Amino acid sequence: MPRKPRSGDLSKARELRQNMSLPEVLLWNLLRKSPGGVHFRRQERHGKYVLDFYCAKAKVCIEVDGIAHSMGDRPARDDERDAELRADGIEVMRIPATDVLKSPEEIAEALVRYCKR
Repeated sequence: MPRKPRSGDLSKARELRQNMSLPEVLLWNLLRKSPGGVHFRRQERHGKYVLDFYCAKAKVCIEVDGIAHSMGDRPARDDERDAELRADGIEVMRIPATDVLKSPEEIAEALVRYCKR
């Protein structure tokens, strides 16, 4: 069960909403109007984490990963985070930011299809 968010968690989510990366903005512009009737939230708080995008009905978290996610201890931290989210019944999809930049429309369409399954 996720813990109750602290006020700092809320400010962090707000800050992230205001400072989204270009791939996140491109994807959000396509997902924000609930395409195909699938509702997504951006920078959604879940326990101690802030999820890039979240489809509550499908219980799917979408993370747009830039190059920093493959450096240093980030891969291990991401694995731990993903395991905690899976333990809460949330599936995690990690999408390279470069893929979003190449074709945000294709990524958005694939996400909608996946969440409707």
